[in-house]
Amino acid sequence: MTGQEIDYRAVFHALPGMVALLTPDLAYADANDDFLRLSGRTREQLIGRYLFDVFPDNPNDPTATGARNLEASLRRVLASGERDTMALQRYDVESVARPGEWEERYWSPVNAPVLDDEGRTVLLVHRVEEITQLIRAHGLPEGNRARVLEAELYTRARELQEVNERLREAHAREREVALALQEAMLPAPRPLERHHAAVRYRPAIGALNVCGDWYDLVELPGDRVAVAVGDVVGHGLAAAGVMGQLRSALSAASRVATGPAQALEVLGLYARSVDGGESTTAATAFIDSSTRTITYSSAGHPPPALLRRDGTVEFLDRATDPPLGARPEHQPRPEAVTRFAEGDMLALYTDGLVERRREDIDTGLDRLAHVLATHRSADPDVLADTVLTELLPPGGATDDTALVVIRL
Repeated sequence: MTGQEIDYRAVFHALPGMVALLTPDLAYADANDDFLRLSGRTREQLIGRYLFDVFPDNPNDPTATGARNLEASLRRVLASGERDTMALQRYDVESVARPGEWEERYWSPVNAPVLDDEGRTVLLVHRVEEITQLIRAHGLPEGNRARVLEAELYTRARELQEVNERLREAHAREREVALALQEAMLPAPRPLERHHAAVRYRPAIGALNVCGDWYDLVELPGDRVAVAVGDVVGHGLAAAGVMGQLRSALSAASRVATGPAQALEVLGLYARSVDGGESTTAATAFIDSSTRTITYSSAGHPPPALLRRDGTVEFLDRATDPPLGARPEHQPRPEAVTRFAEGDMLALYTDGLVERRREDIDTGLDRLAHVLATHRSADPDVLADTVLTELLPPGGATDDTALVVIRL
């Protein structure tokens, strides 16, 4: 191409094979030329209409399951945001020329989501392989042999559906176990002597999207508190297990380290010995009430946000280094110090709060700063809930989110 704009509508209609676009309400938004031709329907008979009003199950066949199976697949895609490939379906279609007569069809559908910038499904791509002619091309006559073939097809379809159901159940159980593991390893922290803190954790949507985000608060000698958040690469039980190991290691290191940089150095060395631990990001801050200072360090993590009483938000980004284990050789990590006033608030969070697909992270940080400033008079619990409500997508995020808000 030489700068010429692509006519994507023309491309869509020229796609080989049957392709339709459905709204989340399962109404036809568009259909390509092959879909219209092979389904025997006009655009006027499709666009804007509910899919199963156009293509219901054959009422004369009590064993017909095509519509029910297709709807279940589409609902799974809407709930998970993930593609679903269906087993071969017999899905009879009513003749347009002869209403009341039903034509035997065999379809192999694939359904996929179209996501917006917030990860919400705004359209469904419904692609159908019409294989009726392929089956008939084997030269099987009507009668017993055709019925045998039909029975075999139904058997294979049921077997594949059962396998899919077992996989979904296994994935759901894995998610439940991972969530329980995360909750066990992320208990509500004990009240701090000098500070009011609120902690929140929101799991990602989707059966396999449980991640490895964590938070921690540790009382230190000398009127000090260490607060940290981190994010393990990966999903599922493995990430949750790694998260537990690294959280415990950082908590222990913070109690004996001279500062946050040294604590992250120790964690980085430990992460090299943990499968899945490298490339983890983390940020930690030591709050000293006697000197009213925050000493902080970050290992490739989004910067903590310091909310001043006047509504000014300062992102603590002067001590940022690569994620854990990213360097081939160990090097000292940087740390920086900033002062705070009584009544200021500090927020540490993981990237699920501010990062969105196809969007610069600065946009997410600006949103966070705006919400913090707007609700600066709220207490930490109310502020934490408000931040999650206003920044996370209504249907849930595709990445975990951990958040700590602490009044200084």
